[in-house]
Amino acid sequence: MTTSPTVAVYAIDPGISRFIVRAFAGGMFSAFGHNPTVAIREFEGEARFSPDALDEARLVIRIKASSLAITDSMSDKDRRELELTLNQDVLETSRYPEIDFLSTKVSASKAGEGQFFVTVVGTLTLHGVSNTQAVSAQIALTGDMLRAHGEFSVLQSAYGIQPVSVAGGALKVKDELKCSFDIVGRKKVDNS
Repeated sequence: MTTSPTVAVYAIDPGISRFIVRAFAGGMFSAFGHNPTVAIREFEGEARFSPDALDEARLVIRIKASSLAITDSMSDKDRRELELTLNQDVLETSRYPEIDFLSTKVSASKAGEGQFFVTVVGTLTLHGVSNTQAVSAQIALTGDMLRAHGEFSVLQSAYGIQPVSVAGGALKVKDELKCSFDIVGRKKVDNS
């Protein structure tokens, strides 16, 4: 009789995980523009993963939209103004307080001992709009820890977000955002 492999559940540890979003300046004066970098400060989730059952892998991430913070060097006044614009005008965090990702399909291949290349396809819900999003990552399993790092792109317009524009459109943020992550999950203990 064959037993099915045990799929471990890893809780994301936001204290040591990193999730960054980069925007890029466009428009006529983009050479003088600023490419803002935003850190996602509050998120939670879990990954289900087993080296013996790669097709059973799953990922759920929930981000508090108002936790996004500008990390670039700038005056406190400019930072507050940019973050206020981000929360009120761009993300509308009072209407859409969460950003969610729920995987629907995972494909993985072994890259070495405890190392895997993974493509996760799922539903990203941002600004009240849900779209299919693919994310590529490299995963390393070490003891009771899972570490995943990679990057993906998001088009703001696909989520009904109007890219920020100032100076009558002479300086604006491009539609495409680059998201990068280095996420660490700790294996949950089964108390059943």
